[in-house]
Amino acid sequence: MPTSSKDRITLFAEVLLPIPVPGTFTYRVPYALNEAIRIGQRVVVQFGKTKILSGLVVSLTDKVPQNEVKFLIDILDEQPLVNDLQLQFWNWIKTYYLCHLGEVMQAALPSALKLSSESMVALSNDFVLDSMALNDYEYLIVEALQTQPKIAISEVSKIIGFKKVMPLIHTMMEKGILVMEEELNEKYKAKYERFVRLSNIYREETALQELMDALSKKAYKQLEVLLAYLALGGSCDNDLKLADVLKKANATSTILKALVDKGVFEVYEQQVSRLKDFKAQADVNSIQLTPAQQRAYEQIKEGFDAPRPVLLHGVTSSGKTELYIKLIQETLDEGKQVLYLLPEIALTAQIINRLKRFFGDKLGVYHSRYGTNERVEVWQQVRDFAHNKGSQRQIIIGSRSAVFLPYSDIGLIIVDEEHDSSFKQMDPAPRYHARDAAIVLATLHHAKILLGSATPSYESYFNAQNGRYRLVELTERYGGVEMPEIILSDMRVERKRKTLKADFGSVLLDAVKDTLEADHQAILFQNRRGFSLRIECDDCHHVPQCINCDVSLIYHKAQNVMRCHYCGYTTSVPSECPQCHSTNIKMHGFGTEKVEEDLKTLLPEAKVARLDLDTTRSRNDYQRILEAFQDKETDILVGTQMVTKGLDFDSVKVVGILNADNMLSFPDFRAHERSFQLMSQVAGRAGRKGGQGKVIIQTYEPSHPVLQDVLRNDFLGLYQKQMITRRQFGYPPFYRIVMIRLKHKDFQKLNPAASSLASMLRPIFKQDLLGPEYPMVSRVKNLYIKQMLVKFNREHSAQQVKDIILKQVHLFQLNPDFKSVQVQLDVDPM
Repeated sequence: MPTSSKDRITLFAEVLLPIPVPGTFTYRVPYALNEAIRIGQRVVVQFGKTKILSGLVVSLTDKVPQNEVKFLIDILDEQPLVNDLQLQFWNWIKTYYLCHLGEVMQAALPSALKLSSESMVALSNDFVLDSMALNDYEYLIVEALQTQPKIAISEVSKIIGFKKVMPLIHTMMEKGILVMEEELNEKYKAKYERFVRLSNIYREETALQELMDALSKKAYKQLEVLLAYLALGGSCDNDLKLADVLKKANATSTILKALVDKGVFEVYEQQVSRLKDFKAQADVNSIQLTPAQQRAYEQIKEGFDAPRPVLLHGVTSSGKTELYIKLIQETLDEGKQVLYLLPEIALTAQIINRLKRFFGDKLGVYHSRYGTNERVEVWQQVRDFAHNKGSQRQIIIGSRSAVFLPYSDIGLIIVDEEHDSSFKQMDPAPRYHARDAAIVLATLHHAKILLGSATPSYESYFNAQNGRYRLVELTERYGGVEMPEIILSDMRVERKRKTLKADFGSVLLDAVKDTLEADHQAILFQNRRGFSLRIECDDCHHVPQCINCDVSLIYHKAQNVMRCHYCGYTTSVPSECPQCHSTNIKMHGFGTEKVEEDLKTLLPEAKVARLDLDTTRSRNDYQRILEAFQDKETDILVGTQMVTKGLDFDSVKVVGILNADNMLSFPDFRAHERSFQLMSQVAGRAGRKGGQGKVIIQTYEPSHPVLQDVLRNDFLGLYQKQMITRRQFGYPPFYRIVMIRLKHKDFQKLNPAASSLASMLRPIFKQDLLGPEYPMVSRVKNLYIKQMLVKFNREHSAQQVKDIILKQVHLFQLNPDFKSVQVQLDVDPM
């Protein structure tokens, strides 16, 4: 609602702040900013007495509010940072997932775009130095402020050597020594590089020739720089990076400066992107679809015409990615954007390499391991697509956070491995599911959406069976490759025959040896990281526990520590039992670290690598480990569920699942569904090219129904059995679920609080309210947890049920006795 300053209209802006409180905040727009302000821009506002924050303008009005409001301080963006479709999408997430709009903003924006002030201290203008009147700490702070005008509170803490510095600072303020200010920190730094161009007078061929003749006589080094510039393609239309010219000429900046002083070159700075550009190397038309792929492709197109979401159920290695590439090219030809969602960052490296061959710099990457500044630049390029329809970053490939980018015209969304639980955000709010959010995003943009998986989630498959989605099936592997042979290795028999070596049965170990002798590779899956899952005293059976969480500590041999996987607490390994002082301490269970070590002992010639959270801490670790395996620098890859998701290696002939029973016995109604998905997915890494692969599943229960379904690759059989059970007991997809989680540091306060909220909800939901109960891990990070489930039939209005829950939670929070109890709402928990 920009207006001419002549009208002197007083505007008021509703500003959304990235904080977990309901609603927006009203600020008055200074007259000088009336013409510049737009919905979707970031503005600087004062929040509370001193805090300075950046927020988003979500609406503008000339209606005067009843209460007195503050002026907003400034506008940060020339163009809006978010668009109207984005704000609609954010509002849907807020409503559906029962969170605050500020929490959605916090999750959506890259951290570099969320600015907040930092408290700074400076010397008071009236302060006169009297070192005798200062104590040691005060003197250190004053001394530091004499060399620099302002110091951040965090720096004060480092100077004096302890964390709690505010009492000291307040004392110094009362004495008139210090004043405190708030300063807004700009986190995003644009990248600038120096460029060089020929001056206008030497752009004529005659003048340039005369210059070269003159330099050849007196300044040959300068001539080399000029020739390097011309050799690199420098011209009046093509300026070059200064560093490239100097490198080509093998010259110093002093020589170039001499040419600048003579008026031959002009040097200037220009903003450049940090994002790497790829060059397309292949044509999409070169992809030849098999008859099965062609049928699936035509059925997908028919589903898009309906329009409704399409579920592509294609067995592992059936060539789903080739279909995706064809559909992406069609969307690009229409001048629209593409969003390609993947559950795991590890997957993006392989897919990026495949897609960039066809799409070059049209491909953009967005996920949490990407650098802060790079994420801002991807955001800006996606936003700018609306204005210039530029070809760069027209395709975005990323993990779940990529749904929040400022798309203006999406034509296609692909959700690969749609069954994966990594698409669900657990903490903090909003606890959204990226697959479901992507379906809503596609609806807002009138876009096509394709969900792909070899083992679809039961909710998606149910929707396909009932006509809400179009089901397309791809039942054969690409190139006619056979599905892998699956062998259930009975560990009871192995143990009885004493053929176990470490945690490997003879069946698995022999298969790995055979595949290595044939110059092939193997993948081994164990869904626990670390070395030993617990350390236990053999005499009194004491197990070391985390001091912050109700879990046992896991031994990590590389660091020689015991670590909690929930809060990160570490402690040294005890030499004796802290309870009975016995030295008879044993390790029980095994994780990926132990598997890796045992393999190096059993197969000393094999090159073994490990892919889990411990080995992928830094940004490029995923890519380094996977590329080494791809290039056959590694023979065996050991990993957690990272190795199960969509990875494509030609030479893998054997896959081993070291402990199938752990997954099957997990107390969750989705345990059998997830076990089948995980085992089928990891089995799908075997024999993707060439001969048939082999999958060995180690188990103490080979007759378990789920393992028999995996053996037969019978997705539909298990699905039908599970649907009977879930309908009988009222679980998804027949019922919806809202999890209510309460947390407090004192369980004696938590218990009555949970009982009180349950007593408010039970008369409404009756037997459909389960709990409150402690979860399996009842304390995390020193907070005790109690939770309850609200189940309701899909035929009921979801919004009405959520409104009832919100109302009761609000009434509960008005009780002063329970004010300190945290309440978390999780819609469609995983």
